[in-house]
Amino acid sequence: MDFSKIWEEIVRPDGGTIIYVIMDGVGGLPLRQRETELEEAIPVHEKGTELEEARSPNLDELAKESSCGLLETVGPGLTPGSGPGHLALFGYNPVSCRLGRGILSALGINFDLKRGDVAARINFATVDRQSVLMDRRAGRIDSETNRHLCSKIMKSVKLDMEGEFFLETVSEHRAVFILRGSGIEGHIKDTDPQRTGLKPIPAEALDKESEKAANIVNSFIQQAKNLLAGEEKANMILMRGFDTYEPLPTLESRFGLKGICIAQYPMYRGISRLLGLDIAPVPDSPERSVESLEDFYKKGTHDFYFLHFKKTDSAGEDGDYNKKVDAIEQIDALMPRVASLNPDVLVVTADHSTPALMGIHSWHPVPLMIRSRYARVDSVNAFHEEACLKGSLGIRPGLHLMGLALAHAGRLNKFGA
Repeated sequence: MDFSKIWEEIVRPDGGTIIYVIMDGVGGLPLRQRETELEEAIPVHEKGTELEEARSPNLDELAKESSCGLLETVGPGLTPGSGPGHLALFGYNPVSCRLGRGILSALGINFDLKRGDVAARINFATVDRQSVLMDRRAGRIDSETNRHLCSKIMKSVKLDMEGEFFLETVSEHRAVFILRGSGIEGHIKDTDPQRTGLKPIPAEALDKESEKAANIVNSFIQQAKNLLAGEEKANMILMRGFDTYEPLPTLESRFGLKGICIAQYPMYRGISRLLGLDIAPVPDSPERSVESLEDFYKKGTHDFYFLHFKKTDSAGEDGDYNKKVDAIEQIDALMPRVASLNPDVLVVTADHSTPALMGIHSWHPVPLMIRSRYARVDSVNAFHEEACLKGSLGIRPGLHLMGLALAHAGRLNKFGA
């Protein structure tokens, strides 16, 4: 059930401060490793999830002072994209407020989207001579190479349309494509099959109103492919997250929260901008992210702080278990500085799981803890999936989190007489 309308009715104009610490994709799965691949009879050694394996004494100490549980950010069995996952954490129903990744990517680089623009995220990718995908991220090319390729495409591609199009670098292998014109809609299937070993999928309109835009997109892809044919790595583009831009009500108008986003990656700044949060200067490391949080918190100009860490998700997507463990340990080392700010509510959780075992997002619930003077502290003494499963919050929909945060911050009046 979507309680957000009820929350909006009983929101108080004052209350305490809230810090969200989002460890992107932090949920994981146990890793089974063979000592050798030559003999099937060799015993299998199992490690726990990345959170269980990581040395994270500071997160564990916070768990001992918190209410703990697990979040299904979108729904049981549903694998969330980053957009839906974050929308749920911020109190927006991710099913009714469906946003394509392209919109969030465009906003994340401060592109001036207009109502009705159609946007899609692009991955530069590597295909073989038969157009079969070998690498969906083109070896994670650097951003400078990305800018060169975007410029090359923009100079040469000609589209038969009344209006204009834009191709902008986001970071590394990611870019964003925007169509602006009359009579176009963005209900279009992804061209990214999400797996290597398959061929890219032609853009297909999901309704009649989107057929014009789908035809334009297919022309764009074919021309871009021809231009990239000589590239060693980035010789193809994949497009996903198509959508038409329509603004959403802000976090401040709904919940009375004046927020600020501190995130390295553009997509997360994009969703924050969409919801009316201020955007901090881009930090160049997790340490700088925490320094920025400290600076803004001490100024006291906001009451909601969104601190995002990306490396846990990137390592999971790369299938690198040890790298993900290291990323968790790096964040753990910074947590005493976050906790010492002593906000009225400190939330630590994730937008989805990205087990290194799978190398992609997954549907598995993510651990959650809420520290507040009003939290009902339970018996959980560690921050990982199995421990949090035994917490007082149980397994909850992600959409519940904002209501819990507001209540623990003293920002909700009584409901009803």
